[in-house]
Amino acid sequence: MGYNDDWESLMNSVFGPGGRMRTGGAPAAKDAKTGPKPAAKAGAKPAKPDSPDLNKALLEQQKALDKLLKKQNEALRAQDASTKQALEDSRRLLRDMEDDGLLARGTADTPAEHLGSFEGLAAEVKQVVLGQDAYVDALVRAMRRPFVLGTEGQKARNVILLWGPAGTGRHFALEETARRMAARGLLQSDQTARMDLALYADPGAEKLFLQDLYAALHGPGEMVLFDHYESCCPAFLKTLADLAVKGAAPLASRYLVNREGILVDAGAALAAGAVSRITPRGKYLIFFSHKGRAEMAGLLGADFAAALGDACETKPFTRESLQALAARLLNELARRCARQLQLTLSAGEDVRDYVAARHTGKEGAAALAGCCERIFRALSEYCLRQDSFQPGTAALAVREGTLCFSIDGSAPAPLADLLPAAWDGGVEAVRRELDALVGLDEVKQYVFGLADNVQVQKRRAAAGLKTASLSMHMIFTGNPGTGKTTIARLVARYLKAIGALRGGQLVEVSRGDLVGRYTGHTAPLTNSVIESALGGVLFIDEAYSLYRGEQDSFGLEAIDTLVKGMEDHRDDLVVILAGYTREMQQFLTANSGLASRFPNQIEFPDYTADQLLDITVSLAAARGYRLDDSCTFPLLGYYQRRQAADSRTAGNGRLARNTLEKAIYNQSRRLVAEPDAPLDLILAGDLEWEE
Repeated sequence: MGYNDDWESLMNSVFGPGGRMRTGGAPAAKDAKTGPKPAAKAGAKPAKPDSPDLNKALLEQQKALDKLLKKQNEALRAQDASTKQALEDSRRLLRDMEDDGLLARGTADTPAEHLGSFEGLAAEVKQVVLGQDAYVDALVRAMRRPFVLGTEGQKARNVILLWGPAGTGRHFALEETARRMAARGLLQSDQTARMDLALYADPGAEKLFLQDLYAALHGPGEMVLFDHYESCCPAFLKTLADLAVKGAAPLASRYLVNREGILVDAGAALAAGAVSRITPRGKYLIFFSHKGRAEMAGLLGADFAAALGDACETKPFTRESLQALAARLLNELARRCARQLQLTLSAGEDVRDYVAARHTGKEGAAALAGCCERIFRALSEYCLRQDSFQPGTAALAVREGTLCFSIDGSAPAPLADLLPAAWDGGVEAVRRELDALVGLDEVKQYVFGLADNVQVQKRRAAAGLKTASLSMHMIFTGNPGTGKTTIARLVARYLKAIGALRGGQLVEVSRGDLVGRYTGHTAPLTNSVIESALGGVLFIDEAYSLYRGEQDSFGLEAIDTLVKGMEDHRDDLVVILAGYTREMQQFLTANSGLASRFPNQIEFPDYTADQLLDITVSLAAARGYRLDDSCTFPLLGYYQRRQAADSRTAGNGRLARNTLEKAIYNQSRRLVAEPDAPLDLILAGDLEWEE
């Protein structure tokens, strides 16, 4: 722009070139050759000026100046508008890239002075991650360390251990830090690769482990996260230790990378481009655990512990931290209710404290978010019951320990009443089935006691106390037909119903499902069965058949694998073994740790004659039949003789079932000859004895 030149011209028109004010008279003319002209003679009249009045000239020049300034301001305003539009277009483009996943969330709103800088990063993260200030400071310091110390080739940028109690924000804090680092341009993206090392507990999973590790290190993002290293096969931990300590892990076999980028075993083939080692490729290697550096050194070695750049620990939430977190969640809930339900939410400190009290040692802060989600679902249910969403005010309050709501000043009512009744998993139905079983009083007492323990542990967790998980692995011993399999199926359903198991499925297997056909086949086969039963009950009938003496290497391998799997998944699996009493006692000697893994050994007694009669009546009723009174004494006498002779071969409950089926067969033949006889009545003559 010609701003300075125009201003100078304007000033020169008002003042002289030398800075002197112009007057009406013209300056004396100089002769280029002779110099100034001589002065006028004395007594001569002064010449009349021919220029305008000075005030008028100043006024005109002021008008011209104002006009020029106005023009200049208009030009500046146009320039500012263009600049603002360009900035807005740029931000819109950045937000579109954020929505498409090309940029981290928050990139468009990052101040220019924070780009490429860690300044103020910890403070930003602390605004979202509450109650863990020391952990956030340590985490940001760990992420910043390679920027200060530098990195060396393909070695890990930093090896970090994030540890502390469950539900204290270890993962969330890292995700938030990575997102903000990517928004500042400190990371290329906030994407992470994650490996659950518990999936590689068996040596047979070596190829799968190497494939997944190679894919994680060569995938997008600059961080690889590892969970549950405690459950990983020690041989694979050695590979991770080499990555951290030496910067590379050699491969024992020859591998190639196929067209899909997957690492595959090349066998004995000689091919160009073979992969002989794996490197961290300059990425962060981050391990999560509930245990600290010392415990990690016990599994991964002292060299690995020394190679840790940082170990960041979360602490249990304080009461104040939980209250602050609850307040933030309630504020978010209020905005959500206003946006989606057209309800203005109001809540006081009592509601904040109620939400904060939902914190448990197992779920951690996630329990608070779950509580707010249930509040939203309950209010949503209220709105769904109305013809249309009408703007209003929803007031929350805690009355005698119950969270209540009031809409537009209506009478308070329990908020939970708005939600559909929680499914109890059919607890009462299972209890009725158990109660209906004949005999087995000791077994029933133990199973019902499990529910009492689960209920008490839930109350302890709600009170913020430590919980004790009891081993629920069981051994059912007894003769054939004493109800072992029936009880195992009901136990699986009952444990699911009372909340002791997340799945409740029953996986029934025998030796053929666990023991492989060749060397190296048994362990993977057993592990696959264990994985299919996670969250439920693994029932091994005739378990004693797994052990056929010290020479049975396949059976011993299956037992050893089973024992390890029970320990690795002790909180997510219940194993029930069933078999004859004498054989099961011999079976428990196959592994020194086997007996200690099964603290609950329940003997199923043989049925008495009276109980077998009750079973027969119950089975008949279930099939739509009834026994005539004349059948009672013959059946009692028959059952007494069979049980006294050899209860093990008699079959117990199977004896009652077989006896009834023969009676039904004989009755059908009798009814052909007696068409008018009752169709549901079994007479004494229909019974048939096997002495």
